[in-house]
Amino acid sequence: MMLYPLKFTPRLFHKLWGGQHIRQWYDNVPSDFLNVGESWLISAVEKYPTEVCNGPLAGNELEDLLEVYMDELVGESVYERFGNMFPLLLKFIDADDDLSIQVHPNDEQAFEMENSMGKTEMWYVMPSEPEASVIAGWKTQMDEQQIRDAIDHGSLNDHLVVRPVKEGDVVMINAGLVHALNRGTIVAEIQENSDITYRLYDYDRVGNDGKKRPLKLQQALQVLNYDKADPTAVSHAQVSVNQAVNAVTTDYFTTNVIHFDKPIARDYAPLDSFVAYMCVQGACVIEAPEADPAEQRQTLQLGQAILLPAVLNDITLTPTNGPCKLLEIYINKIED
Repeated sequence: MMLYPLKFTPRLFHKLWGGQHIRQWYDNVPSDFLNVGESWLISAVEKYPTEVCNGPLAGNELEDLLEVYMDELVGESVYERFGNMFPLLLKFIDADDDLSIQVHPNDEQAFEMENSMGKTEMWYVMPSEPEASVIAGWKTQMDEQQIRDAIDHGSLNDHLVVRPVKEGDVVMINAGLVHALNRGTIVAEIQENSDITYRLYDYDRVGNDGKKRPLKLQQALQVLNYDKADPTAVSHAQVSVNQAVNAVTTDYFTTNVIHFDKPIARDYAPLDSFVAYMCVQGACVIEAPEADPAEQRQTLQLGQAILLPAVLNDITLTPTNGPCKLLEIYINKIED
């Protein structure tokens, strides 16, 4: 079977801190499904995989497809590096309240502690409340005892860098960086395929079971970066209309912003990777003439994502009903 642009059914997650924005992007959300904190668009996380919802491959999960299509789906270099594990998780987050102060391990730490990939990630800030902000790093060099004392005294926030953010800002969260989303902030998140989060502090919040949500302080202290915050962790994504502009390049993923108001062509022949699109504004039509003839034309709108298999190189993007903005995500080949 010829491959084609793959759409997935998002998985929505209720969160104590979730809001009402994300749920408005989707049809048929149950009326009692309130406080939607996250929408997972493309996921191969073991407990929460997303399923293809278009074309003859509908109902399949990513790992099922990888076993069959291998490098045709993700690219030869990506398949050599990750095998039958899709390497990324793409999601939207709506923080109607402050999230826990947290940290993620790197690959080596995660493998040793959790037998998992680590979690390097980035946030692209969507239209948010005027008071939107993020926590990203320490004000000064810290040590373990200072952090323990601050947690005990409820003063951890006094040591954290809080940065106001607005639409189009980018937050680079390397493994080890203490961070959090604050109330009123909505983001698109691109991250490694990992669901490991170590909470340092959670404002003594109580979960659905009536108990304080558990922390993982000891693990967090093992993986924390104690250095003073890097001021470049938060930047603003430049936009050039009808061109792709790079926002982030790492060993784990590359993310570009494409803002277009007329049809544009994308040539992915130089890549050796799948490409994913996350729609962060408007809507568009994606045309892939090399795809299965019945599935060459796909629509994409705000809150949705699509996965272009690596065998599809020539793509045309056409906006519908005004300008469209996409995040374009892929994995660069790591040179020896």
